Amino acid sequence: MANIKSAKKRIRVSEKKAERNKSVRSSVKTSIKKVYNAIEAGDKDKAGEELNSAISTIEKAGSKGVYPKGNVSRKVSRLTKAVNKME
Repeated sequence: MANIKSAKKRIRVSEKKAERNKSVRSSVKTSIKKVYNAIEAGDKDKAGEELNSAISTIEKAGSKGVYPKGNVSRKVSRLTKAVNKME
């Protein structure tokens, strides 16, 4: 356990950021699942809507620094490719 005041503060701050990141990651995973569920159901319109909301959620997470830029673009690319593959 830290004894120095600044070290104690760093611990508190990093725990708070970790909680926030966990919540953002969870919402990203949920939005991705919604897209894949719509794809499995075969509903192209719903998949398109869910894709747009998922892209928004993923890019917000990237801008907050939760995900690196390459990770964001890979997730978006895979989702878009999956939706476009639907017939």
